[in-house]
Amino acid sequence: MATLYYDGKCPLCSREIALLRRLQRRDLDFADVHSLSECSEERRQNMLKILHLRDKTGRWYTGVEATVMAWSYTPYGWLFKPLRWPIIRKMVDRVYNIWAARRYAKLYACGVCQAASH
Repeated sequence: MATLYYDGKCPLCSREIALLRRLQRRDLDFADVHSLSECSEERRQNMLKILHLRDKTGRWYTGVEATVMAWSYTPYGWLFKPLRWPIIRKMVDRVYNIWAARRYAKLYACGVCQAASH
């Protein structure tokens, strides 16, 4: 069974996970990164920064690739496949990485830490 690791404290992430849970037609498990006890803090922070999916063979997918894989477990997976087309792949990944960094900063950036870094 594949497992999608998501940020349960993120309202947007939680809405998408709720939708994926309802629509999935194959074996996809969901794990809130905040509930992982066997995970190092460094690994947890990395998983909070971008979406992670581990398939049944143990292969890891991250970012847009994880999103596309997660949606492949629903009847609507075909809608996400163009995001991996070579002609737009780099642009899509760049946009996702910028969005993910901003989302993480908005949810978890410490104002004191940010002030100290300037």
